[in-house]
Amino acid sequence: MTLATLKDVLQPALNEGYAVAGLVCLGWEDSRAYVHAAQDAGLPVILQAGPGCRAHTPLPVLASMFRWLAESVDIPVVVHLDHGQNTDECRQAIDCGFTSVMYDGSRLSLEENIDTTAQVVELAHKAGVSCEGEIGFVGYDNAEASARTAPDDARKFANSTGVDAMAISIGNVHLQQDKKADIDLNALQAIESVCSVPLVIHGGSGVSSDTRTLLARSSNICKFNIGTELRMTFGSQLRETIAADPSVFDRITILKNTEAPLRDHAREIIASLGPANRV
Repeated sequence: MTLATLKDVLQPALNEGYAVAGLVCLGWEDSRAYVHAAQDAGLPVILQAGPGCRAHTPLPVLASMFRWLAESVDIPVVVHLDHGQNTDECRQAIDCGFTSVMYDGSRLSLEENIDTTAQVVELAHKAGVSCEGEIGFVGYDNAEASARTAPDDARKFANSTGVDAMAISIGNVHLQQDKKADIDLNALQAIESVCSVPLVIHGGSGVSSDTRTLLARSSNICKFNIGTELRMTFGSQLRETIAADPSVFDRITILKNTEAPLRDHAREIIASLGPANRV
């Protein structure tokens, strides 16, 4: 049994100077590829069910699938709810067997975000589950603009909620494909100077691999959420498979061909964030 909480994997990362990949899952093929990639690398992984995934597949199904995959390997696997929209959704995830939940109150006022996040933290901790929160607002590429994380707000948020991990906005954005995110290192250092909670970068696909490795090994950023980058690999392989044989129609045949490229790509990401002595 290798189920782990977010705290289980992020505290060692914080203490030893590395980060853990939070990989956004959409179905069986990518989830299995990511777990096998982590097993290959000998490093922990966080399987994340985001809003899009949950709209397609019910939480109980996702929880069972992720937990089954965790039991099939011998590295720590976190079963994580990403961007939980409200306390009821977080409660349902906990009841279904998720070992970690993220409550996203980033669109609320600071006070409302703190109050509701603290409620989810209490709910999670009573069940032996970890909780991630977000302070500031991580925007979306060519859509909603970001609101940078203010150090004083980060300090108050961390101290008042008791979160196990804190997502911050320092130049990272969701759904960015070109890896040109301009990470504000001064802002990161200012946040680190006032709180010691493990930090999370959402929109990690928009951050270059070299920058991710640097931040993983030299800062309190202990978790990078990666989704878009891997979905691009999936889509590319899917198109290649169909183009190679336009007569192919079997779902399993088509989707099976995506797993090896996803596994290879995910293994590179996981290893690049891991301890320097493991490379």
